[in-house]
Amino acid sequence: MPEIWSKGHRNPQGAIWDPLTKSLLTLEHGAKGGDEINQPKAGKNYGWPVITYGVDYSGAKIGKGTAAEGYEQPLYYWDPSIAPSGLAAYNGDMFPEWKGDLLAGALKFEMLVRLDRDDTGAMKSEERLFEGEFGRIRDVRVAPDGSVYLLTDESNGKIVRLTRASDA
Repeated sequence: MPEIWSKGHRNPQGAIWDPLTKSLLTLEHGAKGGDEINQPKAGKNYGWPVITYGVDYSGAKIGKGTAAEGYEQPLYYWDPSIAPSGLAAYNGDMFPEWKGDLLAGALKFEMLVRLDRDDTGAMKSEERLFEGEFGRIRDVRVAPDGSVYLLTDESNGKIVRLTRASDA
């Protein structure tokens, strides 16, 4: 149907306009495993529930497996699941070594995930930061000064501001 732009997404937790690739990126919460980052495009099917890298919470297989003709592969996926939340593209000056990278919150492991990317937007590596230090990370935002804000969703939730340590 023409009103459906893309399909096959499962539980998007973050959606951003990526300045590096000049495209939409989504961070999607899979079942047991299969969390993924997609770059949705018009008319494409991203698989759920026909293909996935996850399994049902019962352990049962979901769909046909991890690939099938007519279905797009994710840009990146996690198995086991990190229970992703918010997503941000880092384009600030405070952490120049992160320029162009993606920052994703994780509920399950209570961490910030930095996905190092090359100049084309391809994923090179993953760095897990602050695991268990702040609680479940619900959202991630980059401030105009390049600092990074993390929002937790604990009963005593907080906003954490990440900055570079001063030399003083």
